Amino acid sequence: MCGIAGAWTPAPRDSAEDLAALGTRMGSAIAHRGPDDAGVWTDPASGLVLSHRRLAIVDLSPEGHQPMVSADERWVIAFNGEIYNHRELRAELGALGHRFRGHSDTEVLLAAIAQWGVQAALERGNGMLALAAWDRHEKVLWLARDRVGKKPLYYGWADDGSFVFGSELAALRAHPALSGEVDPDALALLLRLDYIPVPHAILRGVHKLAAGRLLRIDAGTMRAGNSSFDPINGPVSWWSSRDRQRAAIQRGFAGDETAALAELDALLRDATALRMEADVPLGAFLSGGTDSSLVTALMQAQSSRPVRSFSIGFDNAIHDESRYAAAVARHLGTDHTPLHVDGAAALALVPELPTIFDEPFADSSQVPTALLCRLAREHVTVALSGDGGDELFFGYGRYARALRNEQRLSRLPRRLLARLAGDPGERARLGGLAALRAELAAGDLQGLARQRVTRWRRPEDVVIGARRLLTAYDDPAAMPGVGTGADALMQLDFACYLAEDILTKVDRASMAVALETRAPLLDWRVAEFAWSLPLSMKWHDGELKHLPKRLLTRYLPNDLVYRPKSGFGAPVGDWLRGPLRDWAEAQLDERRLRAEGHFHPAPIRAIWREFLAGQRKWHTHLWGVLMFQAWCESQDERRARKPTTSGDQ
Repeated sequence: MCGIAGAWTPAPRDSAEDLAALGTRMGSAIAHRGPDDAGVWTDPASGLVLSHRRLAIVDLSPEGHQPMVSADERWVIAFNGEIYNHRELRAELGALGHRFRGHSDTEVLLAAIAQWGVQAALERGNGMLALAAWDRHEKVLWLARDRVGKKPLYYGWADDGSFVFGSELAALRAHPALSGEVDPDALALLLRLDYIPVPHAILRGVHKLAAGRLLRIDAGTMRAGNSSFDPINGPVSWWSSRDRQRAAIQRGFAGDETAALAELDALLRDATALRMEADVPLGAFLSGGTDSSLVTALMQAQSSRPVRSFSIGFDNAIHDESRYAAAVARHLGTDHTPLHVDGAAALALVPELPTIFDEPFADSSQVPTALLCRLAREHVTVALSGDGGDELFFGYGRYARALRNEQRLSRLPRRLLARLAGDPGERARLGGLAALRAELAAGDLQGLARQRVTRWRRPEDVVIGARRLLTAYDDPAAMPGVGTGADALMQLDFACYLAEDILTKVDRASMAVALETRAPLLDWRVAEFAWSLPLSMKWHDGELKHLPKRLLTRYLPNDLVYRPKSGFGAPVGDWLRGPLRDWAEAQLDERRLRAEGHFHPAPIRAIWREFLAGQRKWHTHLWGVLMFQAWCESQDERRARKPTTSGDQ
């Protein structure tokens, strides 16, 4: 787990020293991702620099130093992530004549690229990654991101025509020619979803590479520049969750539930064991829910000593699952460390959130996630999580509600639906059915899914100069096209909410303290197995995540397995009315909003007043505005601190 960055100038003009200084500056901006080592590699004749910051996990020796050059000297790589099956690939490559200096997975990945090419090497690997690979013979730069989007990768063009890239926006902003102009369309997406989905980014001219995508940049791409680049169709797909889900559904699972349980147990045991390999201490996030409990149980079953586990709790009992985590830890015999959080702890963390999350991000569970990562990092360098179980095994109650509501609406006459849409009096009389019709603005299940994940319904009316951009929740092509409505709902969240919200949250919060996180449930083999299962093995007699819970009963008593789901939220509403109220009021001051010119103040001030009066639960809508305001404030402070002398050029 590391950080990468780099730049390619369209017309080489900088010396090796100047390129190295640029690479060092870009790498230093993300030093928190890799505090153990730093490296820069330059190709002055081509105008390219690669920069790397290392968090040493496997092979702590200098043999793991990056950027790394292949044995034949054709390829140079800057790599962030882990290749979990590197031992298997090493043996295969060794049989083909490759020899290795150390035992890092980076060296194996580089040899695989030299042997098979970038895409084929990615397809053979099992891991999480973001990489930049430079082909010195062809003068081509390759950027890639892992199958599910565990590791981030930003890229774009600076004002001088340079192509820049990095693990975080901070690395790109370290380039002196990058524009810092906010993209209002991306800001509107933030208010709508709590995050900015791929390929968009908060800055104009900057994009995010989507999960499972590969981007090839050559001299022609450089000459064309940003104005001719298509961030949606430019990168190619080397692994598509939609396509793989479709194939898995069509293939289906041939066995009964007993056979499925055995296969899930074997797959998850292996996925967990692969992710327990590390030359540094490791532990587990344990909320007490199904997914984290299952991962922790499988870790403990394969460990000769008590696994370190970590949990977080709140004063607000509705959001507090810490007692369940403690009970699970006692039963499994882990070495458990809890942390209790109150409003004061949240208040202390809020000023740091813009730096931690780099790009504006508004999922309020970012607060407990950041605090949990800090706690874990005091004891371990690697932590395993249960991320992915909800999206793969039908774990959200909103899935069940969406399917029930769709079924109810399908039985209503079209004329009645039209009346519900257009007649306020009819909507009032029919109550709940009218609410359903309002949610189904598109008249289908995808429309309902879109409404369930939307905060501000029309953020373009709040953000000055914004247009309404389409997301996967708006695109019929994002649906698998086969299977059930449940499969479609899970696919949308797997590709969007999981990759761009949950995994973004965990990556930024963990890497801010140099903690590597690994998710066994997101092993691609587990995902494709889950997609092959019939819905009855996931949603059975009203029970969510049926098969994982059955597996968990092998390790825990029923009363710790079958209980209501609480989620990993935070009592933000209480905080905004209490310890964070003065801070929020300052961020939402009407004169400030008007002067900064990003928002129309009236709708924001209106919901702030209603929230304080207890009339509506607007805290989720407000949190998006607050996180952007705090991010802008941090950017102003950063610009004020940035040197303007020639030494910073």
